[in-house]
Amino acid sequence: MTKARELADLIANVNNGSSLGSKNLIINGNCSVAQRGDQTGLSNAYCGVDRYTFITNSSARVTGKQNGSSVENGFANALHLDVTTADASAGSSDYAYVRQYIEGQNLQHLKWGTSSAKPLTLSFYVKSPKTGTHWVEIYSYDAAKFKSASYTVNSADTWEKKTLSFSGETGTAIADDNTAGILVGWWLMAGTTYTSGTHGGDVWHTTHANRVPNQVNTMDNTSNNFYLTGVQLEIGKATEFEHEPYSVTLQKAQRYYQRYAETGGSGSNAYLRYGIGKCETTTVAECFINSHTIMRADPTFGTTGTVSNYAIYDAESVIACSGLVIQQSGHSNNQLFVLTATVSSGLTAGRAVSLMNNNTSAGYLEFIAEL
Repeated sequence: MTKARELADLIANVNNGSSLGSKNLIINGNCSVAQRGDQTGLSNAYCGVDRYTFITNSSARVTGKQNGSSVENGFANALHLDVTTADASAGSSDYAYVRQYIEGQNLQHLKWGTSSAKPLTLSFYVKSPKTGTHWVEIYSYDAAKFKSASYTVNSADTWEKKTLSFSGETGTAIADDNTAGILVGWWLMAGTTYTSGTHGGDVWHTTHANRVPNQVNTMDNTSNNFYLTGVQLEIGKATEFEHEPYSVTLQKAQRYYQRYAETGGSGSNAYLRYGIGKCETTTVAECFINSHTIMRADPTFGTTGTVSNYAIYDAESVIACSGLVIQQSGHSNNQLFVLTATVSSGLTAGRAVSLMNNNTSAGYLEFIAEL
């Protein structure tokens, strides 16, 4: 690409409403952030790579993980969906796809719901186990309408770049709030409920049968692997992928999910400190953990294994927890998580303490505010 063409494309995207600092509406498009690690037996859950979910109503199951093998054109990581339970014969209403939700308040510059609604272009690299017709779909929550575009995989198990265009939705504005405004979904399998009609072209619609005609079934064999990376959704024409510092991508992802993880079961990491606190009584401590960023909404709090995987450190005594919950009233979605830790006995009221991992590799804390 010549310098003149690069400048022309930049000017065109600025005029279309893209900001110079963040033209990509997708978060973690290069799949560099994977806070959860490998996720097995997925049916309706977030994958190992942040911001991507695998959704199915069939018997198909996958392991969702970050693939760090060599990827073309400067991408070191990819989303990897490894089929672990196959569905070789999709029922009429069966489906499977991987998708990302985008907050409505991040989409206001699209001007959807007006005659000036901005068109979008989606570009990505894909490696599919199947040749033939695949579909990507955008769903507008406020309009309750779909728009899909097909792409053809020419060589199985080979990285290919795809670019798809979607006109703007002129009928209904996207709500300016922290709920889902649109989702972008890559179909992996579809039954006749979604494939039996005729695609209507560049139109927003509500007819299920016209959504993904002739979609291939990438879920039909446990040897199948589906990969995705370099995902960019932008106003106007496709431009070069917007590479950003890892720290920027991580903070964007942490608006929706934060994990405080133990990295080993012995040695210096065995008693990882999560935060500090104060003993309220001999059995209750209030503990505080700094949030990495303001989260989208009040988070759901999660742990792993038994609650005794966590402990209060009080004056060189490690006292296993019998309870650990989040205080939503003390947190809201600001930058401090407030937890109540309960032990059987042994605390000293008024004393400063630490909340810590109780010498196990199984322990982590997670805070979830996903769309």
